[in-house]
Amino acid sequence: MDTIASLFSFITTPVSWVIVQFHKVYGALFGDDSGWAWGLSIVSLVVLIRICLIPLFVKQIKSTRNMQVLQPKMKAIQERYKNDKQRQSEEMMKLYKETGTNPLSSCLPILAQSPFFFALYHVLSSIASGKKIGAINQDLLDSARQAHIFGAPLAAKFTDSVDKLTSLDATLLDVRVVTAVMIVLMSASQFFTQRQLMTKNVDLTVKTPYMQQQKMLMYIFPVIFAVMGVNFPVGVLVYWLTTNVWTMGQQMYVINQNPTPGSKAQDAYLQRVLKTVDSRGQVRGRTQRRTVKAIVAKGPDRNDIERKFITGLSKKGLAAQEDGTVQKSETAVIEAEGGAAPKRQQPKRQTKAKRQTAATASGAAKDEPEAGSKTSLEKRDASQDDKPTSAGKPASGSSRQAKSGQRKGPQRPKHPSKK
Repeated sequence: MDTIASLFSFITTPVSWVIVQFHKVYGALFGDDSGWAWGLSIVSLVVLIRICLIPLFVKQIKSTRNMQVLQPKMKAIQERYKNDKQRQSEEMMKLYKETGTNPLSSCLPILAQSPFFFALYHVLSSIASGKKIGAINQDLLDSARQAHIFGAPLAAKFTDSVDKLTSLDATLLDVRVVTAVMIVLMSASQFFTQRQLMTKNVDLTVKTPYMQQQKMLMYIFPVIFAVMGVNFPVGVLVYWLTTNVWTMGQQMYVINQNPTPGSKAQDAYLQRVLKTVDSRGQVRGRTQRRTVKAIVAKGPDRNDIERKFITGLSKKGLAAQEDGTVQKSETAVIEAEGGAAPKRQQPKRQTKAKRQTAATASGAAKDEPEAGSKTSLEKRDASQDDKPTSAGKPASGSSRQAKSGQRKGPQRPKHPSKK
């Protein structure tokens, strides 16, 4: 570790100078030799570095999302050109260029922090050895060696011997307890940060090897930090714990305000937007309007969570507009859900017996008027037949009635089972 840190000795002077400037501020509050003055100086150094790295963090978020989206296409390229590695690489580079994705962007914040991390490690190692370095003169060196955090010197390590700790005016138990607690907190914060990314901010509808790799890193990184942490001075542990907590908070803010499409975080975010619209009647804030605008622009390409959001607005009698606002609408905004009109429901199919009963009833209703007319005619014929003819014989109508012997009116059709 000392050899690697010496490679970044060119940056130790700027790092030590920044620490000294912060120490002047906190030394006036807590005392020059206080561990809080030196510890807060390291914390402030981390905050300053991370603020400067925010643009790189934004690129990291965009690159991570693009890589998640491109995983199916990348897998298809690998399967198509599995026997031609050169063509496979060319197609990969072409895909990255067309989508504007840089695979190394996800590592930019860590790579950018590395020089400052090793420079701080070099400074603290020099303090432990009693050597002046950078902007730290002899007076500041003596002050830093006397600074303790919960009884542990800034330059002490978990693996230091009793004699070395005695020279730093510390006990083995105090140093072991403080460093162990800080190592556990550092590893736990790293695990929670990665877990938060995998469980809340990943599109669960897309299963790719990239997700499996991230899941493995979620368990590997904390172990690596725990193993390496025993060789870090207390000041470096303060630095790394602070940067982990900063990353966790920064990532939590990004997940809550700009979640990945299709993730659980997006569902929770859009539900909060719905509650805001329900209470205020309008979309609040520029970020929410930009989100609604993007959802409207997708049209039928929306995912299930975004369709659920549009449906929720429709149930409230609201319609999302192209500028990201919402307006009242008397009609249901089903077209915003995909442009499809409501489907017409088919009538329920009746059984065969019910269909036959309905047909019989309709047939009887049609035949009733005819039956009535025939009966009146037959009555008239019967009255005429009762009169004697010139030949003294009854009319032929009465003989037909006597011959037929059938009931007047329409005949009931036989049941199908009796045919």
